[in-house]
Amino acid sequence: MKDSMAKFGIGAKITISMLLVSLIPILLIWTVTHRAMIDTVSDQVHGELLGVATRLNQKVNDWVDMNRRMLVQNAALEKMRSMNAAEQNPILRDIVEVYDWNYLAFTVAPDGRNIGRNDGNPPKYYGDREYVKGVLSGEELGEQVLIGKTSGKPALVLAAPIKETDGRIAGVLAIAMTITEISDAVTNLAIGETGYAFLLDKNGQVIAHQAKEYEKIRKDFSDHPTFVAMKERGENRVVFEDENGEKTIAYMMETDRGWVLAARQNYAEAFGRVKQLQMLSMVILLIATVTIIMVSLLLARNLATPIKRLTSVADQLSTGEMNVTIEETRRGDEIGVLARAIERLGVSVKYAMDRLRK
Repeated sequence: MKDSMAKFGIGAKITISMLLVSLIPILLIWTVTHRAMIDTVSDQVHGELLGVATRLNQKVNDWVDMNRRMLVQNAALEKMRSMNAAEQNPILRDIVEVYDWNYLAFTVAPDGRNIGRNDGNPPKYYGDREYVKGVLSGEELGEQVLIGKTSGKPALVLAAPIKETDGRIAGVLAIAMTITEISDAVTNLAIGETGYAFLLDKNGQVIAHQAKEYEKIRKDFSDHPTFVAMKERGENRVVFEDENGEKTIAYMMETDRGWVLAARQNYAEAFGRVKQLQMLSMVILLIATVTIIMVSLLLARNLATPIKRLTSVADQLSTGEMNVTIEETRRGDEIGVLARAIERLGVSVKYAMDRLRK
């Protein structure tokens, strides 16, 4: 037992003590700093995606609101309240001319009959349209996203009530417009190399998407993780596997009309900076640990070696061997003090032994 204790000498004890004293604080500081850096970068990633979704959401809301205000203002005109095609048609033509993204402006009587229209085509029956039904049932703004028969692309129809001075509904003013401007704003925005945004209506059908074929068929995304998370759970962030099986993160915002705007990006790309930071942090920790171990070994050796030599000198003196050289007496630290004390002890022992011999 004593031999095993002796093998675990002062050099090992000094080394272990120095490692514990230096590595524990460094590990604690590294852990706290590492976590703080990761959290900061993660917040930046989340903030970027949320910022994209927020900006696009505001753009969509502003665009719809601009058309709504134009619609309401024209619906309040006296000639529009006349429900006479001859008086309404000039106004309807002006709407399409001034707001050139509108390709059709028309009015509908309470019984669903088409009264006025800008294009001069024969009147049609619109009583079965969702936007007309909505306005006649009391909604201040009716809407429907559909595929335009002329363009073959998604189009938005907005409708507002034409009210008499006493508040009764005299009819409906509606405008049909292309949504190219808002679609381009959504789909042309690249998020890194893998990220993009898309827009769904309140039923989960595609309004704007990077895959144009989805727009043409108004693909149903009602079971898409982004739509489900937003509409069913009220969450604005979701992590899911996309159609290619890749982990994806998305942020969603609901527009004023109940549409869902989603900004999504490949998870690995979005958090690539976090992974790089983790690797860099681990390398720094490894370098610091190796440096501390090397310094600890050197210092321990610098302390333990002279102590071992002084121990050997003391053993020699104890056996009566007086011809010893103590190199450590030249040191200016505590080991030098100990060496000089042992040297004086050796002189004293030698003097005492000489006296005994006489």
